[in-house]
This record gives sequence, C-alpha cells and structure tokens, in this order.
Amino acid sequence: QMASRAVIAASTALRELRIHVCQKSNASSGVRDFITKQYAPLKKANPNLPILVRECSGISPRVFARYEFGVERFVSLEGLTEEKVAGVIRDLAAKTH
Repeated sequence: QMASRAVIAASTALRELRIHVCQKSNASSGVRDFITKQYAPLKKANPNLPILVRECSGISPRVFARYEFGVERFVSLEGLTEEKVAGVIRDLAAKTH
C-alpha cells in the first residue's frame, strides 16, 4: 500500500490528464477516493501539468491522457479501487506517447 502512495511524476511527453467521474455511482467510488486523497500530491509533484477533473452524473469513470503531437489515450476506471486508479494514472504518466 505504501508504494501506491508514492508520488506520481509525469513524463515530459504528457501534456494533460483529464479524469471523468460520477459524483454518486459505486463504479466511481475508487476514483472519488483517489481525487480526495491523491490529487493534491499529484498536482504538487507536477505543477505545470494540467490535471482536469470533470464530474458528470451517470458517466463511466475514465482517465484521458494527452501527449505531445496530439496523441491521446484513455483507460476505463470503472469499479477500480483508489490504489488501482493510482496505478493506471502512474502507467499513463510514465508513457511517452
């Protein structure tokens, strides 16, 4: 569990992270926990990286990563725990495209 709390440092190729989350659904509970507990350290470690949180009722939770040259990837976060959400974001942040 300690490893999941490690600060996530983004690669220089990552231009933006967008997290889509539902305020109420069970499928988004791990994402909400991640935002509550890990957003501030993530932002502090990556002050120049736009990290956008979009709340919308009833949507499937996802994270979008935009890299240089307009390359974009997204991963479903549906039903994941806070730790698994952190792992997905860590993987996306480490990629160069």
